Amino acid sequence: MTLTDAPGSHSLPSSPSLPRHRGRLVVLSVIAGAVAAALWSFRFVDSVIGDNVANTLLGYDAKGTAISGVVAGAVFAFVSGLAGTFTACNVAAFGAVVPLVREGDSWRDRLRETVRPLSRLAIGMIVVSGVYGAVGALFGDRLPQLSTATVGDGLPVRLIQASVVFGIIGLAFIWLGLASIRLLPDPLARLERRFPNARLVVLGALVGGFLIGRPFPLFHKLFSYAAETHNPLYGAAVFILQSLGNIVVMAVLFAALMLVARGRFARWMTAKPSRMVTVTAVAFIVAGTFTFLYWDVRLPAMFGYGWYPTASW
Repeated sequence: MTLTDAPGSHSLPSSPSLPRHRGRLVVLSVIAGAVAAALWSFRFVDSVIGDNVANTLLGYDAKGTAISGVVAGAVFAFVSGLAGTFTACNVAAFGAVVPLVREGDSWRDRLRETVRPLSRLAIGMIVVSGVYGAVGALFGDRLPQLSTATVGDGLPVRLIQASVVFGIIGLAFIWLGLASIRLLPDPLARLERRFPNARLVVLGALVGGFLIGRPFPLFHKLFSYAAETHNPLYGAAVFILQSLGNIVVMAVLFAALMLVARGRFARWMTAKPSRMVTVTAVAFIVAGTFTFLYWDVRLPAMFGYGWYPTASW
């Protein structure tokens, strides 16, 4: 085994599967994530986009109308998940799309290579969101996510939970990005050797973990209703529907790239050994940097803890 073949080796500048300027790639990706965190308007994506999408699809005021029953709650769960696609607590999910790309010659191959990775991603997501939904329905009023308490200069306890959860997820995305260009050891390499689909399942689990910190008002309303039922099966079901709604747009975009483009996107991605690695690293590092800085630096700064540049809109 040569140095360039050694797993986790950091001295691989000449490897054809790696980008030539890894340091520059990392710096530019971090800057892109930091700028996105500064420019992000939660008011626009939560209210203008999220509320309007939910109101249009439901046909009533999503925030102001009480959930009237278990079926209405299930519909509300999926629609509010869809409405929250571009919120700051979900947009990092798009960073998980790139590792799903597979190449196929015929439309049947492309269909299979579209459905298969999405199904693996969904498995991890469903397990995490389902378990948390069951726990939330049983103990919701005792979880920080539904607390109305504040600390310090008015920082809500539920936002502290969001900061912790999304900080961990953001760092996980950054680590995976750096590992993909072999600047850090790959934490999933050994697991993936035993279980070839493990990486996609873990990515799905990270996406499902968004619900554990999500402060999105429509999700908060759904969570409160599920907690009132004290039914863990119902809590699991509506949380799973919420997560599925979160990735519908991502799944449609991925399917369009794989099917409508007749495989051209997948062929372009795999034409050069380093291209897939580069795009994967950029997607993870940008998404991870945005998530960490937004929730662990910009959010506390809004309550007087530190400082972060923020656009005025």
